[in-house]
Order: sequence, then C-alpha cells, then structure tokens
Amino acid sequence: MMPMRIKDIAERLGVSVATVSRALNDKPGVGDNVRRRVLELAAEVAFTPHGAGRGLSTARTQTLGFIVRRKVFPAGRDPFYLHIMHGVEEAVAERGYHVILSSVGDPDGTRPTPDLPLVRENRVDGLILAGPDLDRALILALHQAGMPLVLVDNILRQTALDVVLSDDREGALAMVGHLLGHGHEQIAFLGGPPQWISTAERAAGYHEALAGAGKRAFATVVHEAETTVESGYSATRRLLAQAVVPTALFAVNDSMAIGALRALREQGRRVPADVAVVGFDDIDAAQHTHPPLTTVRIFKERLGRVAAGRLLDRLADPATPSQRTYVGTELIIRQSCGCVLAPVREEVTAGSTLA
Repeated sequence: MMPMRIKDIAERLGVSVATVSRALNDKPGVGDNVRRRVLELAAEVAFTPHGAGRGLSTARTQTLGFIVRRKVFPAGRDPFYLHIMHGVEEAVAERGYHVILSSVGDPDGTRPTPDLPLVRENRVDGLILAGPDLDRALILALHQAGMPLVLVDNILRQTALDVVLSDDREGALAMVGHLLGHGHEQIAFLGGPPQWISTAERAAGYHEALAGAGKRAFATVVHEAETTVESGYSATRRLLAQAVVPTALFAVNDSMAIGALRALREQGRRVPADVAVVGFDDIDAAQHTHPPLTTVRIFKERLGRVAAGRLLDRLADPATPSQRTYVGTELIIRQSCGCVLAPVREEVTAGSTLA
C-alpha cells in the first residue's frame, strides 16, 4: 500500500491541502476541530514525512537521540549545540543512558528533512531536538507517533511539548540596559529569522529596554536569514552605508557579532572607540576576538542537563504534564563595549524557572 500523502488526508477530510499542511506544521489559521481531525487521521494512518515515525517500539534501548539541523556543522565554526549535547551526556550517564548524535537535512536546507533511521530502527527511547530551524512537520510527526520529545531553543505555538530555553528576553534586556547606561542611544539589533524563538525573545528584550529608557525612536533592526559570521558581516556593511551609523551594535549571537567586527575593521571603524559591538551566547571564540567580545552567556551544558532530565522524567512517567523551562543567563563584560579594560561578570538570572 502506498503511504498516505497530505493530499490524501485533505481529500479524506474534505479540506484543502493548505489547511492540512498548516495543521501538521503547527501553524495558526486552523480551527481546533479541524486541527484535531487532521492530527487524529495522521496518527491513525501513521502519516510521517519520509517515514520519520514508523516502527516505534516499546522496548527500551537505554539510548537517547540528540538531533540538530545539519547546516549547523562543521561544529568547529560554532560548537553551541555540541556544548548542549555534552550536558545531555553528563546527565544521562548518571542514569545509565547513552546519547546518539544525528543531524537532519542538507547543509543548505534546500531539501526536505529525510528519514530518521535511528527512530525507524528503534535505536532510541526518546529524542532531544535542538535548534530553531528543525522541520516542524518532522517534530509533529514524531510527537503524533508517540516518540517522547524535548525541544531545546525551539517552540511550537499550537502544540504542548516539553521545551527548554535560555532566558533570552532578560539577557537582552540586561545587555541593552548596560549599553544605555554607558551613553549609547543609537543601538542597532542584528537578528536572525524573526520566527525563531531566540531572535524573537532577544529582540523583545532589546525593544523593552529602549522603550523603558524612552529611546524607541533610535531602534534599528536588521533581520538576516541566518545567524552566521557571514550574515553579521553583510548586515553591518549595510548599516555602515546608512547616513546615520549606530554607536552600538547588538548582535543576536556571537557569530554575527564576529562578522560585525570584521566589517567594521575593513571600513576603518574602531571598536569600541567608534562603534561598540556586543553579542549573545558566549561561544568559545568570544574571548579571543579583537577586542574580546562583550556578550550574554548562555549556560549551554545546563540547558542540556535540564533537557535530559525532562526527557528521562517523561520516559519514567509519560503522563507528566509538558513544561516550559527557562535557564538563566549571565552578562559577560569584555572590551568590545568600551566599558572596562578587564572582564567583569554581572549576573542576570540564575537557575531555572517554569512558566
């Protein structure tokens, strides 16, 4: 028998293909009753993109999967998610589990998410899905098929799942407040895709800080399709071509901040004398830039440990309610903001809070 397609589900229920797609991808614009019927039929016929959720077994393997989008590699360029995975490994080892790393999709993101052999072959008991750009249809298919899941640095708006996030809004609020406190008024925000939860929350903290200081008129926001060194470089080049150049650049992550540093250096702009540059994440390279980068530290290993704990708790009790867990951040002040000559730490939030 041929596997059921989205078109077949639409015909069976008498709705449009677009409606089925929105329901399967956790998008708004679908009534609750229609969404329920689509998801129920999809689960009944084991509909999955490329068979992602077929063949789930109840036998325990004592192994968890850690899934990222393939384009985040090579890991040497931005080891952010590897640090999270190390936290997962530490937490699960204490309870007799192992972790398998797997990546999905092509590096350029142009092809559909492929099959997940480690799921199809029953090699894992549950999955930690890390990153904001994982395919939503894949996540929902796995959820509908009964695979225990925890999302890290991602969220589905219409579906209740366990989610672990850094407290991005508070971290951004503290960073922009720090810049405002040192006289900056024209602060630009270099962001990634606005639908990513990390970009959305960091942008929200940025706007909240400016509004609280009465500086909303000075907000400049640039959104890029990626959050890489290259996108930070190109966004900064465009900002430098404007009539009024910001006195500070707040990049949504350290990779974009590193690209901004390169663009400013090529244009003969001094950091921080002419333009202050700050980032977010505190990746390994942040303390080795020239000048060393002021940033917001995300406790990556802690994110991994919290995610692992949530997944193991769900395996022990599948009926446990889903939770959204926030892990605190820390402001790390180095030379790129022009405020100090030696690193100083300012605690923003600590531990985890549940919402």
